[in-house]
Amino acid sequence: MKKTYLRLLLIPFAVLVISWGLSSINTVDFSHYSTEGLELYFDVSEDTELFEEDNTEIFYYPFTGKSYMGFREALGYKESRGNYFVTNQLGYMGKYQFGKSTLHQLGIHDSSSFLKDPILQESAFKAYTASNKWYLRNEIKRYSGKYIGGVLVTESGILAAAHLAGPGNIRKFLRTGGAYTFEDANGASIRYYLRKFSGYDTSHIVGVKNAKVKRTA
Repeated sequence: MKKTYLRLLLIPFAVLVISWGLSSINTVDFSHYSTEGLELYFDVSEDTELFEEDNTEIFYYPFTGKSYMGFREALGYKESRGNYFVTNQLGYMGKYQFGKSTLHQLGIHDSSSFLKDPILQESAFKAYTASNKWYLRNEIKRYSGKYIGGVLVTESGILAAAHLAGPGNIRKFLRTGGAYTFEDANGASIRYYLRKFSGYDTSHIVGVKNAKVKRTA
């Protein structure tokens, strides 16, 4: 009996609370909370540059450090932002921006197939780096750790610069104490590559005279 009596008392009390709440909502002045005049969105300009090619130090693989993989990916990013399938306005192709004459030197004569084959491009990079290391072996031994033209010379810097300018131009630069200069069509110089790619571990690369890309059946 007591439980029934309590229930009868609670019902009108609940109705009273709900009614008071609804009436309170109706009397609240929301004009103070208007969003009129506020900018609630923004547009990103289509002209905004998200990357600064010469200033950024972020590459595709940020945890490779100064390893050989770090060297390879850093150079690939600088050349093409890591794009295996791009050809620039001067006809240089792929992730590492090889020219046709260099590909012929490596034993690759089908540039169309080369551009479609990332594995072949990585093999070409490995072979060309090995070839440059053999050609510049004496310069690597003689100049590593020294300052030439105001830049600290390292093995990885030499190999990267050789990829840019060719080993013959690197030899001239080093043997003239930096007096000989070279810049590509985009204004990249030997000094820039020596500095940017300094200190990577390329010690395990074995120099190979006239290295060719090995094809498997």
